[in-house]
Amino acid sequence: MPEVVIAGGGPNGLLLAAELCLAGVRPILLEREPGDKNERRANGLVGQVVPLLHRRGLYSRLADESEPRPVPSYIFGGFRLDLADLADSPVYVLPKPQRELERVLVEHATALGAEIRRGHEVTGFSSAADSVTVQVSGPDGPYQLNAEYLVGADGGRSTVRKLAGIGFPGVTRDDSVSYSAQVRIPPELLDPATGGLRLSTGVIPPFQHYRTETGVFAYAPFDPAVPGVSTMERGVPAPPDDVAPTLDDVRASIRRVLGTDLPFEPPAGAGPFQLRRLNSGNTRIADTYRAGRVLLLGDAAHVHSAIGGPGLNLGLQDAVNLAWKLAAEVHGWAPPGLLDSYEAERRPVSRRVVMHTQAQGALTAPGPEVTELRVLFGELMEHDVVREHLANLLSGADVRYGEDAHPLTGRWYPDLALADPEPLAAAQRAARPVLLDLTPGAKLSTAALPWQDRVTTVSTTATGEAPTALLIRPDGYLAWASSDETPDVDALRSALTRWFGAGVTTAAA
Repeated sequence: MPEVVIAGGGPNGLLLAAELCLAGVRPILLEREPGDKNERRANGLVGQVVPLLHRRGLYSRLADESEPRPVPSYIFGGFRLDLADLADSPVYVLPKPQRELERVLVEHATALGAEIRRGHEVTGFSSAADSVTVQVSGPDGPYQLNAEYLVGADGGRSTVRKLAGIGFPGVTRDDSVSYSAQVRIPPELLDPATGGLRLSTGVIPPFQHYRTETGVFAYAPFDPAVPGVSTMERGVPAPPDDVAPTLDDVRASIRRVLGTDLPFEPPAGAGPFQLRRLNSGNTRIADTYRAGRVLLLGDAAHVHSAIGGPGLNLGLQDAVNLAWKLAAEVHGWAPPGLLDSYEAERRPVSRRVVMHTQAQGALTAPGPEVTELRVLFGELMEHDVVREHLANLLSGADVRYGEDAHPLTGRWYPDLALADPEPLAAAQRAARPVLLDLTPGAKLSTAALPWQDRVTTVSTTATGEAPTALLIRPDGYLAWASSDETPDVDALRSALTRWFGAGVTTAAA
């Protein structure tokens, strides 16, 4: 029987499938759509997930350069967030349509051995002490799969979550309407100096949330031939959900937000092109991410505003956090509580994303009191410490799992200048845990031998200031760190046991 069944073939489910394969587990992924998804959704990635994909060898397959570099600026609550002068900006951006990301992840997962079944949908399941029986509707009729675990990566309206009886509390705003569309803009309206739009009311820069007293407008020329335009309004009547949006609806919304018309034409070509309306906004977090042998991932566990683009950064890092822990359970070496640490670590991160997306929504809301709040907030953003704090918040660089005396433990592995970087890079491409031994004479070379079936030891040297040893988890976070010339071997072994189970003794081996 398959060890893991994944419901949902979006980016989160696909990356989970690939990560499980790297950990020696061959999942079956069920996607209800029979073919490739044509709907345009996310337009790119932002945050720590970008260097994560680079460490897996995927960045160069998605971008036009070999490695990511921090961007000089980003956005927060309708403000331009200047990052160029920060000493070590953590904000990375990879503009790429979600369908292109999914295509690369499908190739990646299937090459590693994952089985993807399109046109197959989970309709029910029953759990036993050591397995889950999953009911599936497929093109040839219903059938069932017996698996050790079921993961719901099937979106905000998750069938798996509902069948598991997991609550999804939160807030629904029913006073907002958002439109998004791809269009053709007349060339005379393009501003060559900024790449934005030159309208009668002034120049609107690209890739910004342009707030007015009546709403928010954004111009996003990811594809200059068919750039995206979007609006968000509050307090206006919304058409019924079953009434399809039109480009005239988009024109009218832009007129209300900007106070002027934006002439545009329908996009040319085969498409598909985006034309979407959202009549409300949801902010919700599941009561639990785990119910026995059923787990939730990505939007099935949390939904929030898309402002700032944090969704894939959050969901894809859920996937890499869960995969190696789930594989450890399947292989039988997981220490007690390892799988439960998935929710313990990721739920607080989702709460921070909910916090800052709601805060950004408040900063872009209409009203004179918000205008005055923005004046104050703009003054605060002139300070480096504020911009650095926001950069860490947006990117997820402020995430720390647990507490430890060493300031690096629980944090994202910092890229160090190594004398021989390839062994570490190879281990990270394979999603292996790594003991990085930077001590003179490789003093830890034998300490991790009882865990050599699970942990790769890399001994090298670093240039410049660096710790002496790091224990790096497969998801890129540090399970243990030392800055002592002679690290505490007992503390290292304790961390190895805490995260990677009991070692295999020489006699047992």
